[in-house]
Amino acid sequence: MQPVAFLTMDSLADFVAYDQLVVEQLLQAGITVHEVSWRHPAPEWDQYSLVIIRSPWDYQADPQAFLAVLEQIEQSSARLLNSLETVRWNIRKTYLRQLEQAGHTIVPTVWLESPSAAELNSVIAYWNTPEIVVKPMIGANADNAFRLSAGASPELLQQAAAAFRNTTALAQPFIESVLRTGEYSLIFFNGKYSHAVLKTPKKGDFRVQEEHGGSICSVQPAPDIIACAERSLLSCPQPLLYARVDLVRLPTGQPAIMEVELIEPSLYLSFDSLSPARFADCILRALDRPDLPS
Repeated sequence: MQPVAFLTMDSLADFVAYDQLVVEQLLQAGITVHEVSWRHPAPEWDQYSLVIIRSPWDYQADPQAFLAVLEQIEQSSARLLNSLETVRWNIRKTYLRQLEQAGHTIVPTVWLESPSAAELNSVIAYWNTPEIVVKPMIGANADNAFRLSAGASPELLQQAAAAFRNTTALAQPFIESVLRTGEYSLIFFNGKYSHAVLKTPKKGDFRVQEEHGGSICSVQPAPDIIACAERSLLSCPQPLLYARVDLVRLPTGQPAIMEVELIEPSLYLSFDSLSPARFADCILRALDRPDLPS
């Protein structure tokens, strides 16, 4: 049988990755996995049965080049998962606006075109909130994410404005429950809930990623958190081999979608002992039946 490729980046030295756990499961089933950087100069995609996007965590530096690589894979005999259609839908955070229009609760968001320092400052007053978070429309790993308060220095506001010059930013009120409780990440395989983790930032920070010092623990979310995540996936392109939905609780206690990660989410496989086998099973089903996952 042809090998499977896991699409990654040139070096994961500064990141925490868990994919080796599912690689081991696939090897036990007789499936060889090659990790291939999306920046590889001359990949032979036709040699693979599946190319599964896993850890290209620098794609946001050149999203057009990344999409061009995915188009090459899509034109080969290999099957790309998740699909190019899914990636195109998910790569710009404007998908959150579509989810909101479909009736899902998201963290309140405004969209800013090349915002000035004054505009960023005015958003804080718009929500009458102590702090906001401003992010790029295309981004990952909390790169170029700014936490701005009502007393933000002109220098910080100018730095944020410079980061979003000639591009679109999204601004959201900072959700205090991220500090008190944490941010939930729910992982799904073939549309079915697998497991979840709770991520909390280190003291003095707001970023929950491990690479920024955040802490992660396994958690069993409340039913309303799971239901919110499950509903959100119904409005996403289908089918989905894998998905991760990040949620927080608003000040009202209502669950709200922070992100729906369908391109290259960390799946936190080490936090549920059965999750590597679940993911491997879904990959094996995709190999056996080209019309899967379903």
